[in-house]
Amino acid sequence: MTTETARPALDDRRWKALGVCLTAGFISLLDVSIVNVALPSMERGLGASEATQSWVVSGYALAFGLALAPAGRLGDLRGRRQALLFGLGLFTAASVGCGLAAGPTWLVVFRLVQGAAAGVVAPQTSGLIQQMFQGAERARAFGFHGSVVAVSTAVGPLAGGLLIQAFGTDDGWRWVFFVNVPIGVAALIAGHRLLPRLPVPSDRREKFDPLGVLLLGTGVLALLLPLVQEQQWQGRAKWVLLPVGALLLGVFWLWERIRGSQGEAPLVDLGLFSLRSFTLGTLISLTFFGGLTTIFFVLSLFLQNSVAYSALAAGVTILPFAVASAVGAAFGGRLVMRYGRGLVVIGLSAVVLGLLGVVLAVQLVPGEGVGWAMALPLVIGGIGSGLTVSPNTTLTLMLVPVRRAGAAGGVMQTGQRIGSAMGIAVVGAVYFAHLSNHGRATKALQLGLLTAMAIILVALVLAVADLRERRAHPGSDDLTATPRRGVGESGAGGPGGPQPSAQR
Repeated sequence: MTTETARPALDDRRWKALGVCLTAGFISLLDVSIVNVALPSMERGLGASEATQSWVVSGYALAFGLALAPAGRLGDLRGRRQALLFGLGLFTAASVGCGLAAGPTWLVVFRLVQGAAAGVVAPQTSGLIQQMFQGAERARAFGFHGSVVAVSTAVGPLAGGLLIQAFGTDDGWRWVFFVNVPIGVAALIAGHRLLPRLPVPSDRREKFDPLGVLLLGTGVLALLLPLVQEQQWQGRAKWVLLPVGALLLGVFWLWERIRGSQGEAPLVDLGLFSLRSFTLGTLISLTFFGGLTTIFFVLSLFLQNSVAYSALAAGVTILPFAVASAVGAAFGGRLVMRYGRGLVVIGLSAVVLGLLGVVLAVQLVPGEGVGWAMALPLVIGGIGSGLTVSPNTTLTLMLVPVRRAGAAGGVMQTGQRIGSAMGIAVVGAVYFAHLSNHGRATKALQLGLLTAMAIILVALVLAVADLRERRAHPGSDDLTATPRRGVGESGAGGPGGPQPSAQR
């Protein structure tokens, strides 16, 4: 076989392997939001209490967030292909367990396992993209990845509503989990055939860090637990966990520095944070997801509880955001190498504009017609979301060495999960407080959306500041900086990395 004929086959195989990664990522992220509309069905068909329903939602988020960073590092050390297939298999099996659960306790247990499995899958996807693609192709692949993130997050309520309507309120909740099984099995079969067997580090110093895992896990747990249980845990004592979590993460930081000084590979290479693109990108991702996730949260509550929309109708109302976000992410992946951080600024501005449009639509068109009134603003916000998620992911990870791609992706996505939990806690508190004190659902929704917009504005300020700094000092970007020890060992993102124009 000639080189000319072998190369297209290799390229074709890489893009097919990307399809497997995106399918695994899709079903794991879909389960973040799809269960929200199935909670009443769980209450009716399984007798799930409010506490059980809370853990079905928050337990998944907790386990997901806790698994991300250690799973990313595990993939870096033992191979991302093996880690992805293991996580996908565990996720599929746990979905079967959730669907067959004979009681509320078993449902929560399998839901925790499902969340942990999703946390194993997520960093392998970004790591494999880093490893399989370079330069403009990598940006395009992250564009497809951004489309999947956007669609899976926004289409969950619609998919859940369709399944509940098709299978009834007593057993419809089971199919919210069963729907993952055929997709997961097909992805596993395709993954065994298509995912490349890429090399893993042979350096003996590359060992796992169990104490680092313990410190990071308990720190993240202490931060997330009071946030995801904000509505269920009454009183202020829960907030004591936040400084405890901050302290544990501080100890984790010191421990990782000690390991680095001793020549041992840490769980998270702290030198990554010397890369401005990684640090700023992670902060932008944290704050953006802190606002983005809450949009669907308060809109679903408002449409179903106050406008009397069905779960299906509420999902259809949010669908324009999902479709527009997928389109925006696809274009963002193609344009990010040309416009860099400026594209993220445009995307965040569009999201803010779209949210303002939704706030006005709710005010001007009360009642059942509100869904039609907010369609155009949701399209604008969706396009902005697509132009934010995909380009920001590309810019955040593009200078990360391939051998650290899994851990770096895990850190970034841990930030997303923490941001989402913080956003829902803050926006939910604003929404429920106004609803409880004044009983005006429209005003409560508007205040909630304005709070989400304020969180997204923080991300916009960070992006604008970074853009201005790069334009004022074009020679000071990461491409000309000397990374700390441990970051530059394989080059800035591997061979074929992005050109300086992507940083402008």
